Amino acid sequence: MILALYCPDIAQNAGTCLRTGACLGAEVHIIEPAGFPVGAAGFRRAGMDYIDAIAWQRHASFAAFDAMRRAQGRRLVLFTTTGAVPLTAFRFRPGDALLFGRESAGVPPQVHDAVDARVKIPMRPGLRSLNVAVAAGIALAEALRQTDGFGGA
Repeated sequence: MILALYCPDIAQNAGTCLRTGACLGAEVHIIEPAGFPVGAAGFRRAGMDYIDAIAWQRHASFAAFDAMRRAQGRRLVLFTTTGAVPLTAFRFRPGDALLFGRESAGVPPQVHDAVDARVKIPMRPGLRSLNVAVAAGIALAEALRQTDGFGGA
C-alpha cells in the first residue's frame, strides 16, 4: 500500500503523512512540484525522527508517478470530496496507491481522469473538507485494516 501526495502545499502536512506512513508501514510518494522545498526544515520537523524510518520517493511530475504505479500494477484510488464511493463502502486491495490532492486545489481534471476509483470520507453536511494529513491517516488505516496490511508495505 502506498500513500501519494499530489503537489502538496504545506510541508508540515507532508511530514505528518511521512510519519503516518512510517508508523503504519506504507511507502509515501510525493508528486512534485511541491509548495515547499522537499526535505526542508518544516518538512523534516513534522516527520520528526520517523523520516529515516520510511521508504519515500519523489516524482518530478504526475506523469512520472503514474507511469511508475502502472508499471507496478497498482490501482490508483483518489480521495476527493466529490468521490462517488464512500470510504465505508469501498473495497481496497493490497498494493493500492492512495492519492491525495494539494491542500489549496485538490487535483486537476486530467488526474481525476487517470484514477481507477474516487472515494470520499463521509463528513457532516455543510463542512468543506478534512486536513489532508488527517484524511490520509483515516484512509490508510482503513485500507490496511481491510487488507490485513498493518506492519508492512
